[in-house]
Amino acid sequence: MAVDLTPDDAARSVAERTRAFVRGTVLAVEREHRGSAHALPEQVRLDLQAAARQAGVFCPHLPPRWGGLGIDRRGQALVFEEAGYSLFGPLALNIAAPDEGNMHLLAAVADPDQQERYLRPLAAGLIRSCFAMTEPAPGAGSDPSALATTARPVSGGWVLNGRKWFTTGADGAAFAIVMARTSGQPGDRGGATMFLVDTDAPGLELVRTIETLDEAMVGGHGEFLLQDCFVPADRVLGAVDQGFDNAQVRLAPARLTHCMRWLGLARHAQDVALDRAAGRRAFGSALADLGMIQQMLADSEIEIEASRALILRAAWELDSGGRAAQSTSVAKAFVAEAVWRIVDRSLQICGSLGVSGDLMLGRYLREVRPFRIYDGPSETHRWAISRRAVKRRAQERDAAVRGALPA
Repeated sequence: MAVDLTPDDAARSVAERTRAFVRGTVLAVEREHRGSAHALPEQVRLDLQAAARQAGVFCPHLPPRWGGLGIDRRGQALVFEEAGYSLFGPLALNIAAPDEGNMHLLAAVADPDQQERYLRPLAAGLIRSCFAMTEPAPGAGSDPSALATTARPVSGGWVLNGRKWFTTGADGAAFAIVMARTSGQPGDRGGATMFLVDTDAPGLELVRTIETLDEAMVGGHGEFLLQDCFVPADRVLGAVDQGFDNAQVRLAPARLTHCMRWLGLARHAQDVALDRAAGRRAFGSALADLGMIQQMLADSEIEIEASRALILRAAWELDSGGRAAQSTSVAKAFVAEAVWRIVDRSLQICGSLGVSGDLMLGRYLREVRPFRIYDGPSETHRWAISRRAVKRRAQERDAAVRGALPA
């Protein structure tokens, strides 16, 4: 099958409108709040999303039946990158994590009643959500099989017990998608189930919002305690004991959309550096004429282009019906590290101004650093990439032996 990385004209049009909207409306709100959204007033979110609707760029990723624009993954790569030019752009378009990934999961896995109760208001921006899988050690983290939160069947439903943390968007979320163990023991590869849990359910307590390096996620990163939390039987998301399989529906696309958004922020940082290099004179010339600065700018341009190509390649695979596990892991590992280097170079080029609060580069640097940990640390992705490569090569050798072809 030929690889086609070309987004359609409709997606290009939405991307152009998004570019104008983010630069004309959203960046001013970002500057007003210094890019910090952990305690952002709810009215700010609602106003931004109302403006996005007016601009014709709201909810580009969902089908029209859910109020979206129906753009495929390759088109999303363009639109999400333009939205990510501001820390608040994804929030305005209703494509911020974790809501964007949760919408995709609900559209793919939830039954019709669950979709009406949870997906429709989420897609409309009437509510927010969160995804509760990660646990304090020794529970689930980079290794989800360590899942320790339990769900015990009772009359009419399930009772959940456990502790979750780094639940992004927890403060103010209307519901959580909670991963709990319904069979087996921590360390077993199966036995997980997803539950839709209203955050006002008895037995679910938001213990705290964790202080973190990043601050651009509305609702912060929360820690939940579940103590005999009853969940009705009709709130099981997907089949019992199929939670890890259902998680794959969400994980590959979600890690890719993270890459799209953060690439937009890296582009913004590069633009700041380019403007500074062209306008700042030192040692008798513009910074942009100095060889070391030129190398830094060129390296960032190369990494922006390489990141975009990897994202589009993985997006094409998802659009073609593939799982894209390898291509999204490759993109996640590369882009997470590339955006850090790009923002870091930009700050370096801007010198003392870059360190100051007069620019947003310091905030951008703090935001992109955790991306090398969130959605799987770079080390975990490299481990998985290597394993798949070894397996692929073994299959190629076996095929060559069977067919007497060169290996």
